[in-house]
Amino acid sequence: MSDDTVRLVTIGRILRRRRRFLLIIAVVGALVGYGASMLFPPRYTASASVLLPGQWEERELLTQSEIAASSAVVDRAADALGWRDVSRSELRTRVSAQASDGNIIKISATADRPARAQQLSDQVAQQFVTFAARIAGSGADADPTSGPEALRKQVAETNQRISDLAKAADPGQTVESVQARTELEKLRTGLQEAMKKLDLADQTANKAGMVVMGPAARPTAPAPPTRMQLVVAGAVLFLLLAVVGHLAAARMNRRLRTPAEIAAALGSTLLGTVDVPQERPAHRAQSQGPRARVGRLLGVDTRWDIPIPRTWAAEAEQRIRYQRICAHLREQLPGAERLLVVVPDGDDIGRGAAERLVAEAGSTPRLRTVRVPVSQPMVPDRVTESGALVVLSVGSRTTEELADLAGACADGGHVVVGVVVAGPVRPPSAVQPSEHRAPELAVHQHAAGGSV
Repeated sequence: MSDDTVRLVTIGRILRRRRRFLLIIAVVGALVGYGASMLFPPRYTASASVLLPGQWEERELLTQSEIAASSAVVDRAADALGWRDVSRSELRTRVSAQASDGNIIKISATADRPARAQQLSDQVAQQFVTFAARIAGSGADADPTSGPEALRKQVAETNQRISDLAKAADPGQTVESVQARTELEKLRTGLQEAMKKLDLADQTANKAGMVVMGPAARPTAPAPPTRMQLVVAGAVLFLLLAVVGHLAAARMNRRLRTPAEIAAALGSTLLGTVDVPQERPAHRAQSQGPRARVGRLLGVDTRWDIPIPRTWAAEAEQRIRYQRICAHLREQLPGAERLLVVVPDGDDIGRGAAERLVAEAGSTPRLRTVRVPVSQPMVPDRVTESGALVVLSVGSRTTEELADLAGACADGGHVVVGVVVAGPVRPPSAVQPSEHRAPELAVHQHAAGGSV
């Protein structure tokens, strides 16, 4: 996979070629989500609303919402409920408050049963109203000497005192009259201050008059995440992880994908490209190893990151390609009688192209095929061969692997005279006529150090 931006066609190719594997991964994710739902029992959430009359700023509403969910309010609610199976610290995590439009504080409580969630939210709302009234000084614990009634009484007494002094004051300029008028001004100043305090007290009293807007509604459905949501989330999460894993693996894949890069890695010349029908050979279908069976079960026995195979071209066009490669060999190595065809072991597409090339070449030059393991490449020593021809499929090997393969050919005394790159195509829908089929010739296959 190149460094280009991942396109939707790549995602579609993963979904199409790995649909069985992705389906299994999604089922596993759904089972994990179901298991998580068993570990976390369902929870129910109820909400009670408290109306705050008067004019409130946004920061004041936020402060009140913090007070509603504070430990001072929740602990009082816990004492009133008397639940012994739930600690105070746990109740604090189950209660939340949020300020909304219209001077409303919404108090939400979560419990393992609907009735408990309703009771908890109602009790917290009541305790919040009581606590706020106590703070504002309108509750039972307020100081009677500083309340609104005491201030009004002080205003009335001051008014009466002013009236008495006004009647007794001497309008002259004597010392007594000046002192009386000075005392009168002081009392008027005190009256004005008392009136200001009374106005502030009225505003505070109005704000403290919070109202619980009815009992909380009993929840009828569990709060999210529900069991179904966990199952769906597990399936989607595992599916996304599988797709991302495919993309990451493809980006880290260093296999060469163009014929020019393959020829450059082998240090030779590209003689041509051919097509091979992509089908399961009989010997591969008989492979029953544990890894092969698991790969077929999961649908990962075929690669997804190679281009979509093209449709099988006409048989005549295929024969022309192979014949041109043979002609290039004769022109490049005139008089050569034998060539060694090197195919990486496990490369079924390359093996099919090598078999067809042997059939088309005939006896001039005579081709002998060897399959070489890539992990520890070993090519037979040169006897009568005039060079080595490497045949492999596109996108199957890395630069390092091809360099090791070229080094193994050099160790065996063979010069890599050319490279043939094979690509998979869709097999023909109908069986080709017998006269157009490639003749079946025995191919000498060699393992490391000898013939098979």
